[in-house]
Amino acid sequence: MTPSTIQIISAALFVVALLHTFSTRFFERLANARPAHAGIWHLLGEVEVVFGFWAMILILFMFAVEGRDSAIHYLDSRNFTEPMFVFAIMVVAGTKPILQLAMLSVRAVAQFIPLSRAIVFYFTTLSLVPLLGSFITEPAAMTLAALILRDNYFSRGISPKLKYTTLGVLFVNVSIGGTLTSFAAPPVLMVAGKWGWDIWFMISTFGWKAAIVVIVNAASATLLFRRELSQGGLGQNLSDRGEKAPGLLVAVHLIFLIGIVTFAHHPAVFMGLFLFFLGIAHAYQKYQNRFILREGLLVAFFLAGLVVLGGQQQWWLQPLLLGMSSEAVFYGATLLTAITDNAALTYLGSLVEGLSDSFKYALVAGAVTGGGLTIIANAPNPAGVAILRDNFEDGTIHPLGLLTAAIPPTIVALLAFRLL
Repeated sequence: MTPSTIQIISAALFVVALLHTFSTRFFERLANARPAHAGIWHLLGEVEVVFGFWAMILILFMFAVEGRDSAIHYLDSRNFTEPMFVFAIMVVAGTKPILQLAMLSVRAVAQFIPLSRAIVFYFTTLSLVPLLGSFITEPAAMTLAALILRDNYFSRGISPKLKYTTLGVLFVNVSIGGTLTSFAAPPVLMVAGKWGWDIWFMISTFGWKAAIVVIVNAASATLLFRRELSQGGLGQNLSDRGEKAPGLLVAVHLIFLIGIVTFAHHPAVFMGLFLFFLGIAHAYQKYQNRFILREGLLVAFFLAGLVVLGGQQQWWLQPLLLGMSSEAVFYGATLLTAITDNAALTYLGSLVEGLSDSFKYALVAGAVTGGGLTIIANAPNPAGVAILRDNFEDGTIHPLGLLTAAIPPTIVALLAFRLL
């Protein structure tokens, strides 16, 4: 097909946005060098702002080239349910009562492993919490794991090498850890209904392999940094300080969390629940930490920008993807996921009729395998970045550092999904 002017512009802006994600540190340094305009440079240095910013540029081009009605129609045709859901689930999962419950669960499992507290706690967080993503959704799992790791390890002055290794393992494990069910991982959700994949199919086809990969990746990182993890002070959670939330309040928070997850595809319902939740949480503010509203809004803006920009990439992405064989699509999807959201890839595949079972498996396996390589590869990744980035140098997570750290656990996932 011959692309339209807007499609060509959108592809160019998509490339610019990708390059921008690798340049956020440059803008932060520019803010320090030119304080007169530090505000705009800091804004452009926020990785969560990147795709939203360039999406707005695209809409301005649409207004200029195709007119007001066409631009508004395009925006109205986009589905922003996922950004809204990720915002709501991040804020709820990041509250102190939910985090308190998650900490108790991790400790309950960790006590059965006869090793030092810091080492066991680290391993359990990188393995158990990502697998919980199959039930509480991946964004919630990412939020909980990132908060636990931030308070117990990242804020304690650990080495940059350990930080990036942990981040790479976390992103990969969350991406594949949601494949035990058919509703928690966005790339699976896009195809499960149409292709008839239920929870038993997911467990027997993907889930058990993913569980092995998650445990191997977490164990490898733990073994590699066992000496540093044994240092005093690690594993002692700062969020334990303050008044404990009573059990009834924890139960109420959990009910709201389950309600939002249950109605994840109905924004009118889950946003209503979320607003009601904010009222209850504010009424018992003494049992709360700071709500992560800013982080949640930034992540929602990032994902909304990806929805707007990504919606114009089908003209080149779908023929490229579907021109591959079942063998090639597994590796192709893994690589393509690094430059576009993995749910977008599987959604494009779901539009095509008559795909073989091997092609379907390869497409989804490749999409979840590559979900940890970059910030945009998987919807929950920006949530992890928003929570953890302040603990990195210059307050930014370098994309090349993340890519390098995510390659080894990604290779483990590749081998498991291909050979097991």
